[in-house]
Amino acid sequence: MKKDKLLGLVYITPWLIGLCFFVIYPFASSLYYSFTDYSLLNEPTFIGFTNYLKMFKDDPTFWISLKATVKFVMFTVPFKLVFALLIAYIMNSKLKFIGFFRTAYYIPSILGANVAIAVLWQFLFKADGLVNMVLNMIGIGSIGWFSSAAGSMFTIVLLRIWQFGSAMVIFLNALAEIPQELYEAAAIDGASKTRQFFSVTLPQLSPIIFFNLILQLVQAFQEFDGPFLVTGGGPMKQTYLLPMYIYESAFKTFNMGYSSALSWVLFIMIMVFTAILFKTSKHWVFYTDGGK
Repeated sequence: MKKDKLLGLVYITPWLIGLCFFVIYPFASSLYYSFTDYSLLNEPTFIGFTNYLKMFKDDPTFWISLKATVKFVMFTVPFKLVFALLIAYIMNSKLKFIGFFRTAYYIPSILGANVAIAVLWQFLFKADGLVNMVLNMIGIGSIGWFSSAAGSMFTIVLLRIWQFGSAMVIFLNALAEIPQELYEAAAIDGASKTRQFFSVTLPQLSPIIFFNLILQLVQAFQEFDGPFLVTGGGPMKQTYLLPMYIYESAFKTFNMGYSSALSWVLFIMIMVFTAILFKTSKHWVFYTDGGK
């Protein structure tokens, strides 16, 4: 038995090394650096809460990026989950070539952060792009997608929603696990398809909805590639999300101490939102074993 434990420890040693050097050490280091004046060019100097005080009292860019980040998350997460669930519900039906369609709908999640996709997105939404060409054809007229705050936010939110494949696959697997007897019993009681969806499907899916909600929330708060590649944070920093500010503070102005402080504020925000969801989940998440 002791030999088996030792052998198991040997097997997980590479993972433990990776955890220590690539997760725990950077995590602890960033916390220390957040209380220092550290520019990558000089040794870190401990300055206490100066970075945090500057952030909340003297940095308007922080508040602009914070507002943009919260707005992005509030628009992205609900719409992405609703769209993923809708497509999964359709994909769960017995259609021809269902395997092809599932693969096709999952591909955007793989390619969404690709530079080529960002270029495509810019081409679609630029002043003389395909989207405006279609709008002109139907008489609506061109829209300055990248010249207005609302238009720019819409484009990056849409790009994120377009990457709904991973959430859809999780929903699809969960839908397949719902016992058909529940639908049969509901049909016998006279429940319509709509009623079955809200009374059977959604309660059965609530643990998966909760899981997807947490997953998408964390990912949305850390969104970087799409806004950075498509809008560059513009116009007037209205799509300048916190991860972009963290990146530029660290690698453009070389202010690693301030960047670390921004990172910890983002981390705390994610933890707070996640804690709220866990606290409220007991009111709407239902488990088949009766637990909550």
